[in-house]
Amino acid sequence: MRILAIDQGTSGTKAIVVDEAGRVLAIAEEPLHPRYLDGGGVEQDPVALLDSVLTAGRRAAGEAGGELDAVALANQGETVLAWDRATGEPLTPAIVWQDRRSASVCVSLAEHAPAVAARTGLVLDPYFSAPKMRWIREALTTEGVVTTTDTWLVHRLCGAFVTDSSTASRSLLVDVDAVAWSPELVDTFGLGAEERPEIVASDTIVGTTAAFGGELPVTGLVVDQQAALLAEACLDVGTAKCTYGTGAFLLAQLGGAAVRSPAGLATSVAWTLRGDTSYCLDGQVYTAASAVRWLTDLGLVTGPSALDTTSAPSSDGVLCVPALAGLAAPWWDPSATASFTGMRLDHGTGHLVRAALEGIAAQVTALIGLLDSPLTRLRVDGGLTRSAVLMQAQADLAQLPVEVYPSPHATPLGAAACARLALDASAPVSDVVGGWRPSATFEPRWTPDRAAAHLARWHAAVSASKEIPHP
Repeated sequence: MRILAIDQGTSGTKAIVVDEAGRVLAIAEEPLHPRYLDGGGVEQDPVALLDSVLTAGRRAAGEAGGELDAVALANQGETVLAWDRATGEPLTPAIVWQDRRSASVCVSLAEHAPAVAARTGLVLDPYFSAPKMRWIREALTTEGVVTTTDTWLVHRLCGAFVTDSSTASRSLLVDVDAVAWSPELVDTFGLGAEERPEIVASDTIVGTTAAFGGELPVTGLVVDQQAALLAEACLDVGTAKCTYGTGAFLLAQLGGAAVRSPAGLATSVAWTLRGDTSYCLDGQVYTAASAVRWLTDLGLVTGPSALDTTSAPSSDGVLCVPALAGLAAPWWDPSATASFTGMRLDHGTGHLVRAALEGIAAQVTALIGLLDSPLTRLRVDGGLTRSAVLMQAQADLAQLPVEVYPSPHATPLGAAACARLALDASAPVSDVVGGWRPSATFEPRWTPDRAAAHLARWHAAVSASKEIPHP
């Protein structure tokens, strides 16, 4: 069995061909360049987005050679656009999950926030899909349909009008317990007249496509972060992973109950497989690799591969709050901004780079501290796991062993696992993802007291940053 699995992300699209033993036979990647606009706007060109899917998929299929059995698609989760249902042509840019321009929609609906949270398991915030959908309708166009990007991409591939349960659960429009569109929520966001896609399981075959050679089943639809959770075999309650990509995303397995977080973490569908729905808690650090890109643009580092060689051995008291696109849980402050504090004349570039990495790790640690079940270890994946400085900082601050997933392709491997389950009705979920060993394990070197003191200073820096008035 050979599956083409496509990970359509914020900064690029990756396609792999994987066999039933989990071996990656071919890889192709296409970069994408989001536009960062004044006022917190973050957009992608939908045409470039679709082209990246087709180009990367065709390249990977060609390099692998031979026949494929299915194509799977992992998506960004909360990125939305309007498009023409008849022609499939986009009517707006893709409004990326980082986009904050729909904050005014959330403010106008503030009185509904408790009811929205109770029904969806999510916080009323521009991060999620519905506020951006409403903003598109108010600011850009009333034409066509407005959906998440997965629905549009699948429609372009095979004509289906669907979204999977994990993506739908990120919309603020779904009753998370029932895993169904909520008429009350749809009306709350003024989207009652919108055509909504069918919600399907991640192991549903939704159609076929000839876009990659031959007529292939389209299946394995899942949010990128949930796909990584599956690939890293976080199947038992209390297991968790963090992906360090454009942002950093902590997800913890909840099992079959959509337990609400009293601390502001999001409760979402992890996946629906074999007729059963699993849930997860998740927290977000909006800027991780995008913060590194910001440092690169400023000339402080030449790129992600130079982080460890540029970083000083210690931040020497410098602290960074990397809130370049606002703060998520537990603060949920879209207007929060980034800061460096504790600097002296004898501090240099290396101290700032070290502080930025420690700031990312501190935000992830803050999220870990909000979980109801204490972790015994943290599984990690994503491009920034190549930074030993960041991974050691994560272990030191969280006071946990950090286990690095051995493949840089956790997300497409998770989507491929969903596709395998669609094609092989007898395969248990645990069999398609289990058995991996970490490529590296980082044990805490700091004492608990040192970690606690650093985190106390860092949280004070967050509070000070939030007190500064921003336009």
